[in-house]
Amino acid sequence: MKRRDLLVAATGLGLTSGAVLNGAAKARTDSSGPERNILLIIADDQGYDLSCCGGRVKTPVLDNLVTQGTLFTQGYATVSSCSSSRATLYTGLYSHTNGMYGLAHDVHNFSLLDDIKTLPWMLQQSGYRTALVGKKHVKPDALLPYDAWLAPELPGIRDVAAMAHLAGQWIREQGGSRPFFLTVGYSDPHRDATNFGNSRKWPEVERETYSPSDVLIPNHLPDLPGVRQDLAQYYESVSRLDSGVGILLRELRDAGHEKDTLVIYLSDNGRPFPGAKDNLYEPGLHMPLIIRSPEQSTQNVRNTSLVSWIDVAPTILDWARVTPPADYRYAPLPGRSLLPILEQTNSVGFDRIFATHSFHEINQYYPMRSVRTRRYSYFLNLEPSLAVPVASDVQLSPSWKAIIGTPGAKLGKRTLDAFTHRPSEELYNIAVDPDEVVNLAAEPSHATVMADLRKQLRDWRAATHDPWLPGITDPFGHAH
Repeated sequence: MKRRDLLVAATGLGLTSGAVLNGAAKARTDSSGPERNILLIIADDQGYDLSCCGGRVKTPVLDNLVTQGTLFTQGYATVSSCSSSRATLYTGLYSHTNGMYGLAHDVHNFSLLDDIKTLPWMLQQSGYRTALVGKKHVKPDALLPYDAWLAPELPGIRDVAAMAHLAGQWIREQGGSRPFFLTVGYSDPHRDATNFGNSRKWPEVERETYSPSDVLIPNHLPDLPGVRQDLAQYYESVSRLDSGVGILLRELRDAGHEKDTLVIYLSDNGRPFPGAKDNLYEPGLHMPLIIRSPEQSTQNVRNTSLVSWIDVAPTILDWARVTPPADYRYAPLPGRSLLPILEQTNSVGFDRIFATHSFHEINQYYPMRSVRTRRYSYFLNLEPSLAVPVASDVQLSPSWKAIIGTPGAKLGKRTLDAFTHRPSEELYNIAVDPDEVVNLAAEPSHATVMADLRKQLRDWRAATHDPWLPGITDPFGHAH
C-alpha cells in the first residue's frame, strides 16, 4: 500500500490534515485582505510550568497571553529532544519521517533528509518574508532558508531584550508590503555551564529569584535539597523568558502588527530534569501551547483536546492559506490545523497523540514509540535490552547528582532501576495512574486494550514510514 493510501486509511487516528494541505504550493488566496503574519515563539526545555496553571514559577506575560487567546492544556510534543522536536515544528513530520533522528550540533550531526520541505521554504514560495531570531538547532541550513538569521545561536542566547529588539527592528523594516513569518527561538530555560544563565542581571529584565523552599516538586522528581535548589534556578530562567516574551510582544504591537499576526507559543521538550527531558513519559512531552489569533472572537479559552506539535505546521499553513507542493511525497501532512478549534473547550476527534524517539546525543540510542489516549499511555521500547540513557546536561545537573548520591532515591514513584531498564511494552491507565508507574501490559484484563493500541501504533508507524518498522526502509522505492 502506498503512503498516501495508508494516510487515508488512518483517518481514525487523526493522521489526515484536511483540504488545506492537499494542493500545490500557492500564494494566499485573498491578497486584498489584511496581512496574515505569523510569530512562532519556541522556548527551550520549558515544561508545563505556568503560574496560571497552578505552578509556582511567575509567568505573568504568558498568563496574560492565555487570556487573549487559547491555552491547550493537553498539548504534547512528538519527541522530547531539542533538534528532533524543532524539526517536527518546521516540517510537520515526525522525526522518524523527516530524518532528524537526534541532535544537530557538534559530533551528533543529525540532519533533515534532502527532499524535506520546511515552513520557511513553503512560506517563501508564497510571498512571505522570513526571519529567525536565536536558536535554530536543525540542519542543514539550506533546507531552512530564512531571509534573515538574527542573533544566531552561540552557546546560548540569554539576552531576551536584545532578541526582542532585533525582532522588532526586522518587522518594521518589512514595511508591510509582504506578510512575514518570524520565529524566535530562546535558549531559556535550557541549562548551560552556569546552570541556567542566572550568573548575571540581564538588560531590561527585572530579576526574579526563588527560594528552594518555595518550589513545587514535580511528580517525576524526589524532594531533595539539591533538586529544590536546581528547580529554583530553573524557575528564574523561566521568569526571564517570560519577561523576554513580554518585550517581544510589545515590539510586535509597537510595529503595528498585533492585530494581523497569529502568535504561537510553545516549548520544544520537557524541563531539563531527570525523568522529563529525553523521555516519552508525560513530563517529557506535556508543555504549554498558547495560540492567539486576531480572528478569534472568544478569548481566554482553555481547550482540553489532545493536540500535538505535529499540528503546528498545518496550523501555520492554514493561517497563511498556503499548501505544500502538489507533488510533495510527504503530503498530506499527518497533523491537523488547530484554527477551527481555538474557541472550543474540547473538540471531537482530538483524543490521541503519537510520540517517537530514536536518539538524543549520538551515543544515546534508545528507540521508543508511543500512543497516548484520554485513558491510556502505551509505549513500545524497540531495544529493551539497552539501558535508558540520560542526556548529558541532565547528568551534570545538581538534581541528578543529588539523586544518584542519595541511597534509595527515586524518580518520583519510579525506582532508578525501573527508569533505566524497561520492558518491551508498557501500558498505563493514566486515569488512575497519572505518574505512569503500574505497568499493565502483561495483565490479562487489559489484553483487549493492548491489542487495540498495538494496532493503532503499528498503523501509525506504517503511515508515517517509520524506518524502524520492518519493511519500511527505503519506502519510496529509490533505485540503488
